[in-house]
Amino acid sequence: MRTTIRLDDGLIERAKRFGLDRGKTFTTIVREALVAYLARNDKSPRSGKVNLPTSGHGGLQPGVNLDDTANLLDIMDERP
Repeated sequence: MRTTIRLDDGLIERAKRFGLDRGKTFTTIVREALVAYLARNDKSPRSGKVNLPTSGHGGLQPGVNLDDTANLLDIMDERP
C-alpha cells in the first residue's frame, strides 16, 4: 500500500543515511522502524498486584509499609 506521511527533513536525512550505510532503502528503514516500535509497545500494560518475593522467615520488618515511599527512604537512610 502506498501512503503519505509527514516527517521532519532532518529525520528523513538521518533515515536515508542510516539506510545507505546498511544497504537498505528508505522505505525498508521506515517499515522496520515502525514494526520494531509497534512490537515493543504492543505488550498489554500490567495491571493488578505484584507479588514480591521475600527471603527469610519473618516477612517485612515492623513499621515497613511498601506503599509509603517516603517512609521507606527514611528507613533506608537509618540503616548503617
